[in-house]
Amino acid sequence: MFSIGQFALIGMISHIFFIWLTWRVMLKLNFDPIIRKDHPQDGRIFLLFLAIMIGTGVSRFVLDILQWSQDLIYLF
Repeated sequence: MFSIGQFALIGMISHIFFIWLTWRVMLKLNFDPIIRKDHPQDGRIFLLFLAIMIGTGVSRFVLDILQWSQDLIYLF
């Protein structure tokens, strides 16, 4: 069982990693048709917030699965 400090560190690293991974994937996709030509910076900010939302969701899912798998020992 992880201590609170270890789980907090794993959580921070996981969130940063999945946000970074999502950002890298989103940069490979072509969003030019849906981003206004006169406001390209607004499109980048939108993509950044979208990457944070998706990356945080994926990270939370992975951390929940990790926690639940550790809690299974209390079932039996």
